[in-house]
Amino acid sequence: MANIETGGNDAKKGKPQRKALRVDFTPMVDMNMLLITFFMFCTTLSIPQIMDIAMPTDKEGGKSLIPESKSLTVILGENNKVFYYEGKANYEDYTSLKETDYKGMRDIILSKNNINLSKVKDLRLKRSKKQISDEEFKAEVSKVNKSDEGIYTLIKPTKDSNFKNLVDALDEMQICGVGKYMIVEPNEGDDFLMENLKTKGQLTAMAERPK
Repeated sequence: MANIETGGNDAKKGKPQRKALRVDFTPMVDMNMLLITFFMFCTTLSIPQIMDIAMPTDKEGGKSLIPESKSLTVILGENNKVFYYEGKANYEDYTSLKETDYKGMRDIILSKNNINLSKVKDLRLKRSKKQISDEEFKAEVSKVNKSDEGIYTLIKPTKDSNFKNLVDALDEMQICGVGKYMIVEPNEGDDFLMENLKTKGQLTAMAERPK
């Protein structure tokens, strides 16, 4: 490798002889390569993982056209609890809000989203048989997830839930093939539903339901 020569070999009488200084940069090259490899590896690890979220939109001047049979509201509570209700909230009947866990939530979503799941399975079969390419498969799955035959899910994390609960809920959306879902904050009605379920309808009996 490159050397640096300093000094000279000419010796004068009465003066000490200067010796040439030789610096070998070979170890520096090896260290630089190791540093470059390290930084490239760390940069690859730091790439953020992105999850696509298809948000449902309101139509006709803010009036939602989502049918109640295709609507599911999921409330993330404390201690990994999951509450849910289908369609509109029923403040008169405390049993309309049901409690489950994440495995139970998956079963509920799969039962409501069975039409789209069946279509996705057919597309996977076609891809395995080389009838469609990977690009065509992704495009068709995206169309299926955004179709009106799928369910619309509202995910409402409460202050008592944690970040892992939200990530688990989003994972279930991907696993169950839910293409339209939204993350929103719970309102007073949701707090009432959970408290009314906890007290087994006492709030309804006292006519404290939200207006």
